[in-house]
Amino acid sequence: MKTRILTLTFAIFLCAAARAELKWEQNTIDLHPAIADKTAVAHFKYQNTGTTPVHFKSVKASCGCTTTQSQKEVVNPGEKGEIIATFNIGDRTGQQMKTVTVQTDDPNPTQATTTLTLKATIPQALEIKPAFVYWQSGEEPKPKKISIKASKDFPAKNITAKSNGQVFESKVEQGSAPGEWTIEITPKDTSHPAGASLLIQTDYPKEAPKSFNVNVQVTNPPGAPPAPRPSVPNAPAINTATPAAIPSASPAGGVER
Repeated sequence: MKTRILTLTFAIFLCAAARAELKWEQNTIDLHPAIADKTAVAHFKYQNTGTTPVHFKSVKASCGCTTTQSQKEVVNPGEKGEIIATFNIGDRTGQQMKTVTVQTDDPNPTQATTTLTLKATIPQALEIKPAFVYWQSGEEPKPKKISIKASKDFPAKNITAKSNGQVFESKVEQGSAPGEWTIEITPKDTSHPAGASLLIQTDYPKEAPKSFNVNVQVTNPPGAPPAPRPSVPNAPAINTATPAAIPSASPAGGVER
């Protein structure tokens, strides 16, 4: 009987002594990339403070705009390493939050899965007012203006504007100061609903100029079916709220997508 108790006690001691434990320096990293940066990169550092190796089973990012890289598949006791998360900024602005889920073979379920968070504050390159321009169906097709102003850290000298549809015409005029422009957009026909995306193309940075989208529509009268949406790859979705509920706004900040 005593032998069994001693054996059981020894087995429990061994299980307690042999453990894997991955310690992370930070589970959340805040980044502040510059306007011209294409990516925001977070380095999540760790160390195995346990007595047995830790095996990574999977490392998955929350969206396709974020890629991950692990230095090793097995982390031996005492070893250090890092998981690198790279967020592709694209045309996103504002506060962005991406997560990386890490799964290991740790027998402790509370330790086996770790969520790492990358937060990036993307500065606004252009102030665009309004970010949505509309005419009601049947309204006189008079031109409307969009004001563009570059931030002090975004030294664009020229912009172009082009609609992806045949219903709207646009013209760019230089503003009263460098880095300021006015875009005049005019519908050719307001007799029926139509939607398009106005692509605003800058000349900065030179190697990969940034572009922005403004939604333009001829809308139905209240209570009628919504106007068709433009088909533009990677363009922001058109806001389908009634025009009266849509205030003038700068370009929409990124949300997880």
